[in-house]
Amino acid sequence: MINAGGSAVLSHVVDALLDRKAVDPVVLDLRGLSSATDYFVIVSGTSVAHVRGMAEHLVTALAPEGVEPHHVEGLAQGRWVLLDYVDFVVHVFHPELRDFYQLERLWGDAPVVAAGDAGGTGRGAGGAGGAGGAKG
Repeated sequence: MINAGGSAVLSHVVDALLDRKAVDPVVLDLRGLSSATDYFVIVSGTSVAHVRGMAEHLVTALAPEGVEPHHVEGLAQGRWVLLDYVDFVVHVFHPELRDFYQLERLWGDAPVVAAGDAGGTGRGAGGAGGAGGAKG
């Protein structure tokens, strides 16, 4: 489970992705909806190289804090990279795949939260609407 210190980790995740020009960042609070993870962080890139670059940068940025992914999928293809950190899962999408899979709509019951608010009450239902306060 993400605790108060975990909120800082989620904020760092979003900041690291924004440093690499992530498009439309969204953090979904899945606590109470899924036993697999507590949060989804969803962002888009603008190309295969951009998606790969953001994912690689995130892994590098979190490593000094001792935060390493338990599992990584899709890095070689660069269309949808999934970084599973157990308590949170980062989805870095090529825009076409994000539009196709629509995770924000699939998990429409999950509150959209700002990264700095993860572990708090969240911002209520938000659906697929933009980055709202994801930068925190």
